Amino acid sequence: MKKAILVTGAFGLVGSDLVPALQKKYGASLVFALGNKTIPKDFRGQLVKGDVRDLSSLKKIVTKYNIGIVYHLAGLLSVGGEKHPDLAWDVNLNGLRNVLDLARDEHLRMFWPSSIAAFGPTTPKDMTPQHTVIEPTTMYGITKYAGELLCQYYHSRWGVDVRSLRYPGLIGYKAPPGDGTTEYAVHIFYGLLKENAYNPFLKADARLPMMYIDDAIRGTMQLMAAPADKITVRTSYNFTAINFTPKELVTEIKKLYPTFKAAYVPDPAKQRIADGWPKSIDDTQARKDWGWKPEFDLPTMTKTMINGLKKKLAI
Repeated sequence: MKKAILVTGAFGLVGSDLVPALQKKYGASLVFALGNKTIPKDFRGQLVKGDVRDLSSLKKIVTKYNIGIVYHLAGLLSVGGEKHPDLAWDVNLNGLRNVLDLARDEHLRMFWPSSIAAFGPTTPKDMTPQHTVIEPTTMYGITKYAGELLCQYYHSRWGVDVRSLRYPGLIGYKAPPGDGTTEYAVHIFYGLLKENAYNPFLKADARLPMMYIDDAIRGTMQLMAAPADKITVRTSYNFTAINFTPKELVTEIKKLYPTFKAAYVPDPAKQRIADGWPKSIDDTQARKDWGWKPEFDLPTMTKTMINGLKKKLAI
């Protein structure tokens, strides 16, 4: 019997695109989506309910469905983590350790996403190196950096085949936009199509690393398919595609919708988070080790987001 795949956080920004991609590659019967509170009514596939903080229920799921690979995506993002730091610690770290324990005990292969939030104000902001100063100042960033070290520890101590990417800001249309710091770049397309206007909550020149979701999904699956001896980073790989500012994104949108209106109204809390993150990332190691190469630039991403969201919203 073939080993099945479990995706936690299956209905978030990454999971909403990853689950269908895994279903297409491996077959819907072998992909199990773990949901807790936010489960779409129109989901088609193998659904299991549970909480990543409950180790015993996770173990039952792994045993019952013959799970061999886990994509552990469940977690609170940056803004949510600042609103609820205790919950962020519980979900992001205790949930991760539960899955790592299962991976060790049940010989699972697993993926876990880190983030550019693991970096901090003392990190070099331009072409941030793979190995550099890391001093995060948000609870989300702290849990990501601690998670990276946990992953490395479980690999070196018990040989767990856990792989990770430091996701930049991710942009997609299948999942509703959340409260992440970079998600102005998702909200803006809803504002465009619904009201022909949107006011980004970051400064006009707040440059951040970004990536269209298709690149993120392809890179994630490419990393997981790579031979183990090619994986030289067991904390988390730098991973990027493009970088831009809110003003540059607005300019690109205006090429297609000249009457689009945008005023920049920075939210102090979100801007403070963004100020501590890199402007651009050096992902040479990922390119060297397992052949990473992005496909979407800013114009292509903008057109794809608009076309996809039009279909979703029936506009």
